[in-house]
Amino acid sequence: MGKVIQTEKYSGLSDKQAKLKLEKEGLNELPSSKPKGIWRIMIGVVKEPMFLLLVACGSLYLLLGDVREGLMLLGFVFVIMGIEFYQEKKTEKALNALKDLASPRALVIRNGIEKRIPGNQVVTDDMVVLQEGDRVPADAIVLSCTNLMADESLLTGESVPVRKRVGKEGDLNTNPGGDDIPYVYSGSMIVQGNGVVRILATGTNTEIGKIGKALESVKEEPTKLKKEMSILIRRLAIIGISLCAIVIVVYALTRGDLLNGFLAGITLAMAMLPEEFPVVLTIFLALGAWRMSKNSVLTRKPAAIETLGSATVLCTDKTGTLTENKMTVSQLFNGNDFHTVAANAEFPDPFHEIVEYGILSSQINPFDPMEKAITNIGEKFLKNTEHLHADWVMEKEYALSQELLAMSRVFNSTGTKGKIIAAKGAPEAIFDLCHLEIEKKTKYEKAVTEMASSGLRVLGVTKAIINTKSLPENQHDFKFEFLGLIGLSDPIRENISDAVAECHKAGIRVIMITGDYPVTAISIAKEIGLENPESCITGNELLEMSEAELSKRIKDVNVFARVIPEQKLKIVNALKKNNEIVAMTGDGVNDAPALKSANIGIAMGEKGTDVAREASSLVLMDDNFASIVGAVKMGRRIFDNLQKAFGYIFAIHVPIAGLSLIPVFFADMPLILWPVHIVFLELIIDPACSIIFEAEKEEKNVMSRPPKKINEPFFGAKKIVLSCLQGLGILIICILIFVIGQKMGYSDKAVRTLTFVTLIVSNIAVILSNRSWTSNIFKILVTPNKAVKWVVGGAVLFLILILNIPFFIDLFQFEKIGIIETLICVIAGFFSITWFELYKYRKSLLNQAQLANAASA
Repeated sequence: MGKVIQTEKYSGLSDKQAKLKLEKEGLNELPSSKPKGIWRIMIGVVKEPMFLLLVACGSLYLLLGDVREGLMLLGFVFVIMGIEFYQEKKTEKALNALKDLASPRALVIRNGIEKRIPGNQVVTDDMVVLQEGDRVPADAIVLSCTNLMADESLLTGESVPVRKRVGKEGDLNTNPGGDDIPYVYSGSMIVQGNGVVRILATGTNTEIGKIGKALESVKEEPTKLKKEMSILIRRLAIIGISLCAIVIVVYALTRGDLLNGFLAGITLAMAMLPEEFPVVLTIFLALGAWRMSKNSVLTRKPAAIETLGSATVLCTDKTGTLTENKMTVSQLFNGNDFHTVAANAEFPDPFHEIVEYGILSSQINPFDPMEKAITNIGEKFLKNTEHLHADWVMEKEYALSQELLAMSRVFNSTGTKGKIIAAKGAPEAIFDLCHLEIEKKTKYEKAVTEMASSGLRVLGVTKAIINTKSLPENQHDFKFEFLGLIGLSDPIRENISDAVAECHKAGIRVIMITGDYPVTAISIAKEIGLENPESCITGNELLEMSEAELSKRIKDVNVFARVIPEQKLKIVNALKKNNEIVAMTGDGVNDAPALKSANIGIAMGEKGTDVAREASSLVLMDDNFASIVGAVKMGRRIFDNLQKAFGYIFAIHVPIAGLSLIPVFFADMPLILWPVHIVFLELIIDPACSIIFEAEKEEKNVMSRPPKKINEPFFGAKKIVLSCLQGLGILIICILIFVIGQKMGYSDKAVRTLTFVTLIVSNIAVILSNRSWTSNIFKILVTPNKAVKWVVGGAVLFLILILNIPFFIDLFQFEKIGIIETLICVIAGFFSITWFELYKYRKSLLNQAQLANAASA
């Protein structure tokens, strides 16, 4: 089985050497798609309908001989390109930050110390520690290994894993594929064992780089939301084109002017075109994912952000997620007596052997928190005693398996002819190995229950001695002697109880899945505040249960104990059968099927394997349960804000379209809006919906309402009607200003000015009002949002310039108006949101009444 990996004998590169190499060699990555340059963005803009409409308008003005108007509209193309460029770069920056986080990590030895770094920072001559579930970061030669096997199907197409051996002098670098090759290759996956390798080639110099084959990545399919938006945009486009054709025909027939008819039609098309939808969706999801990464949650699949708001069940591991993953040995049992470990207390002789063999059955340089804890107690209490055996050589290791949750290690002991076997594992597995009498087994089981009921993780320790040269195939064939039990504690994370309570408040069930004993699991469930903590299903019960029976039982069980990773899939499927939307955490290779099957797979970033990360939708960078709850909160915030942005887009397009359409059907009524007015409005609308609403804080009730139903449309008929009614309110106010202005004898240009000012102020009012669908306008105004100041301030400044500079007055076909008229328009504009503010107030009263009724019930 090979020798044990002793990473302490490798010092690796120094940080200085690594830095110089990285500067010389470049990042360890394959060429990827280049960021969009200014030319690609320009081409993208050229393909957009709004660009084509602007060019068409500008060309028509030039044909009509209005050179200034034509050139101004064509000049706006560059302004729109500037906005597009800014949005593209902001999105790209967010996505690049996520890409850096998403790259596989590597455990390197530098300055003699193991440290995790992004895989793209690995350089040649780096010493890398590989473990089961890791993706190999670069081509390397094996320096030492234990049962190391790799899946090289990415390079060879062969799905069968290949065995690796330690490299020897004179080994030639061969192509991937086949057993007993001392090289591992970039992109391959370690499926068994562990080892230390030295990097030979990085980036494009690797085998995968030479053949130009990019690493397989998750292909982004259109999400449910994108599909829904595509249908909505298509329908609006059909309506817009139909009305545009009608306007051209009606204008030509009633006024006898086809060219101006085309201008009126194009104006309406620009007014109705929902070109903001795809831009807003892209920006919100990219920046939302970036914001989540700032809160220690990496988004690998955009659809996960959508699904987060609908999650009804959160299944979580205990160790390292609910707990700190800082194991310490708290209690020992030697078959007769208990000993509670204390920092400054004595460590009695009868308990030395338990720790001695616990250390022997652990890795020399352990990664496992339990093995680290056992090693630490040995270093503290057994240093300079005959119980530590750094000079013993391991001959064979019997790995932990599903059938037997114990591992044994065989040593050649210095000074004796025999072989010594040390084993540790689940107490029931150790009892099985020791072939205990029923009386002793019952006694030890009581000790296990007593330790586990205190919330301790319990391991059994045993030893055997043989004098034969040959070793049996099965660890069951040794004559083991029971030594005792080790009880390990892992403190609950500080903020877990609050996070669990927040989930319950948000209508999300929390289920704990652990390998611990039921009494340990129940003790922890009570401590963190899980609902119905006394009900527990064990791994053995899961094996016996049918899927239908589990689906029934799981409705009120939130604690699963003695569960192995493979059984998580059964739990996920049972929950999904009950129409639950499941978020599931996992970290190991065996967790991958459950992570893929869950609606939201959440891999651990610190202790998780690359296999688990690649099967997941989200990666928890700090392995903290509270961060998952934060991600749910962020997911709900993103979707609330998206709905506000889409609601605003609908609301503001209704009056713009109405003011473009209505005058066409009345021959004696002047056109209110021309393309130049629409472009000015777009310069407010685009930043408002993509910057203001994206930066808006979450609603106060974001985590006190039930999850969104998964089949509920994102922007359903009710929301569309409500938004259109907001727009209709603005349209009525603008038409009233227009009609009253005409009745009072104002000129066509003055009436257009009054109507346009009212529309702009209404636009600003509806932006402010839609920032929250629960708070009133006064609370909204005192709620900080930096983007509001810039966008609204910019709109007001440009409006003042347009109303006072002769060039702009002439360009917009306006007439200078007085302060009194302007003030009336401002009041009218803000009055347009009054009914929506009253609607919000009435809704909040109804919600308060429902909460009061629920509390009294």
